[in-house]
Amino acid sequence: MTPVNPPPLDRTSPPQRTDAWCQSAAGLSEGVRVRVLRAVYGDQRAAAELLPRLTERQLNGVDPLPTDPAELAPALLREHRAEIRALPDDTRLLLLLAAADQYPVSTDAFLRAVVAARLDTRCLDAAEAAGIAHAGAGGVAFRDAWTRIAAYETGTPADRRDVHRLLARVLRGEGETPSRSWHRGAGALGPSGRLAAELSAAAGTAADTGRLSVARTLAERAAALCSDPAERHRLTARAAAYAWRSGDGDRARRLASTAADDALSGVLALRAGNTTEAFDALLIGAGSAAPTASDRGASPLAAPASAASCAVTPSASRVVPPAASRNVPPAVPRAVSRAVPPAEPRVVTSADLRAVPSAVPRAVPSADPRVVPPADPRVVPSAVPRAASPAVPRTAPPADPRTASPAIPGALTSVTPSTITPPTPATHLLARATEAAIYTGDLRRLGEAARVAGRLGVEAPGTLGGLVAAFDGRYADARDLLKSAAGRCGPGGDPTVLIHAAIAALFLGDHTRAITATVRAAASARARGTPVTVPQAMEFRAYADFWTGRPRAGEAAATDALWQAHATGQDNGACHLQAALAMFAALTGDADVCRERAATARSYALARGLGLPAALAQWALAFLDLSSGSFAAAAARLRALAGFGPGHGHRAIRHLATPHYVEAAVRTGDTRVARVAHADYERWAGTVLSPDDLALSARCRALLAPGEDAVDHYRTALDLHSRGTRDFERARTELLFGSALRRLRRRTEARDRLHSALEAFDSFGAPHCATPARTELRALGTPAAPPRTAPDSPTTTLTAQQLLVARMAADGATNREIAVRLALSPRTIDHHLRGVFTRLGIRSRIELVRLLAESDEPESG
Repeated sequence: MTPVNPPPLDRTSPPQRTDAWCQSAAGLSEGVRVRVLRAVYGDQRAAAELLPRLTERQLNGVDPLPTDPAELAPALLREHRAEIRALPDDTRLLLLLAAADQYPVSTDAFLRAVVAARLDTRCLDAAEAAGIAHAGAGGVAFRDAWTRIAAYETGTPADRRDVHRLLARVLRGEGETPSRSWHRGAGALGPSGRLAAELSAAAGTAADTGRLSVARTLAERAAALCSDPAERHRLTARAAAYAWRSGDGDRARRLASTAADDALSGVLALRAGNTTEAFDALLIGAGSAAPTASDRGASPLAAPASAASCAVTPSASRVVPPAASRNVPPAVPRAVSRAVPPAEPRVVTSADLRAVPSAVPRAVPSADPRVVPPADPRVVPSAVPRAASPAVPRTAPPADPRTASPAIPGALTSVTPSTITPPTPATHLLARATEAAIYTGDLRRLGEAARVAGRLGVEAPGTLGGLVAAFDGRYADARDLLKSAAGRCGPGGDPTVLIHAAIAALFLGDHTRAITATVRAAASARARGTPVTVPQAMEFRAYADFWTGRPRAGEAAATDALWQAHATGQDNGACHLQAALAMFAALTGDADVCRERAATARSYALARGLGLPAALAQWALAFLDLSSGSFAAAAARLRALAGFGPGHGHRAIRHLATPHYVEAAVRTGDTRVARVAHADYERWAGTVLSPDDLALSARCRALLAPGEDAVDHYRTALDLHSRGTRDFERARTELLFGSALRRLRRRTEARDRLHSALEAFDSFGAPHCATPARTELRALGTPAAPPRTAPDSPTTTLTAQQLLVARMAADGATNREIAVRLALSPRTIDHHLRGVFTRLGIRSRIELVRLLAESDEPESG
């Protein structure tokens, strides 16, 4: 019998605190802390028990964590099982029935099974008196996830099979095929090819409707019941792909280790391994997934080449019952009835469950909307197993392959598969290979991907062709290809296509479109039940939030995405987000946090071949130096990032670095390399015609020009900034222009520019950037507004992360407890609290409690 392993509880569930966990977790990385708590359903007692059982590689995040409850917290489970064994037999049998009905597939059939078997629900009184479970409106509610697991594992194998068979017999509703198939498979005595086929078909139905966790469970059980090694291998790969897309990274990696599939290995390595190896595996997978010359005209869904592709490819045919035959039963409240007890109370036995006839009327129909067929006939699954359904050709016209759903793990399938024809698996694997090259920064290898696309005869993703052209110095071609890719950001599109649209928009300097594409990608991923894609979309949104002067919103979004990346096992994405948070800390002047985040990102990135986050972290440190007046240190850091032409390095970070490197080089008197870097930057800006890039190029010309010659360039830059979106860079241009005007003794105009820059920096929450503006104003003899240190508005003075830490501290949590809750180190929490006290002008937590209470009063009113 497959052990019950429920999905993790929501992260908002309050964890049970233990000193043992707090002490043990202090030395763990953020990612491992988050994954451990998620694996044990937020129970810190179980987390403290699990840590000593982990290997060194698991503690370092290299190997996946255990997924079997017996491996996670055996002592805690023994304690819970002992509690349940003390209950009467009939009570334990009802708890077993309830546990089997809830996880790992929630079937909502407990009350129907109770009615069908004529069970005495008064037996639950003993469980309620013991505090183990209680009867509610929807059935039985267990004390916690571990109690439910123990209730299932306490039952004998024969009793488990009996309750599963009972649940399968009462699941006769339309749309309940996956649930019925699960219980039939869970009640099997041994391998069965027929049940394996039924479960495989049910997994496809569940995946088509966005129930990926259910699909994973069904595919994994199908593999366990399959006697054919090749088919078992394919089903295991499907289960791994479903697990990955549903956000269960540890289970996906464990399953993938037994399934040698290049496409699946490439996707997992892209997000949680060595990205150079990911690129090679994805290219091999693309070659295997491409249709041959004989079937190139056929649908790519007919026979996907890899198990990973098969796992996420919608069925090529679907039996859709006529609208008139879809009788949706009324939804009524479900409750354990105690008003009409049986005439003679009796002990419930497993024989009662086996005595239920196979055709049982559904006396208490389910009220759960998940099992009610939707009105749209396109998404109504067949009431019979898909494996036995006759093939019905699709009648809907194929959708544009540029916006269709992907066919590889980590990408998203459509909720309405009958109306959307996804791109070929080879096309999506090439898109993933493009992402691998972007993360590594080795854009030269994109030429290999382009040649593979040409040899296979498939359309290369727009970002792939655009970056190859940019690498070769063909900037006009790159502009056209990237614009085409950036234009595919319509609402409701495929998240992978939307993320590539955002990447293309960032290269073009179109930050408004980049934000639109990433927000839509995240929303689409959430709507389709595939959380694995959300953190990746937020990675690229961070750049746009930074340039448009929204550090607080960007920091909050990146912090939330970092938790999601850790929870779903996407360590490479978490590294990129760590670098992004270092970037925001550099903007807001949190030097300690910036250095800690940058060091964490760089140490991980350099070990995994992640050139993009490593370069971004280096740029964040350089920007911090530049804003703080350490021009020599900034120039040294930026020279390596900006001083090269086409054919080398990472173009995205070069665009970040070049304008600031020119500024730092001018301040240190070494402009030779800066002029070369600016010449290439100006050529790109002149080709793409982005107002922001043109403005920064004009600012570079002003910095490199002598005396009066710089004024016109500054005016041109500000005029271009007015048509762009980089509000933060506009403020920096005004600061530099005001400083130049002061040196030219144009006092009135200099004063106006400096005041404008000062107001902008204050509004962005960048006090260290505002300091030079105040210094320049004092040199003009003009008083400037003092820095805002008044403690009357914490919500506007503090960053999102600081405000979160401050509220927890005001609630009485210690630094160590806050660190555990936020999956940060105690040292980081200490840095945040020091910043809170400095910004609010206070010295104690008592004052912090008062200020937060006062600031919350108007909000409550």
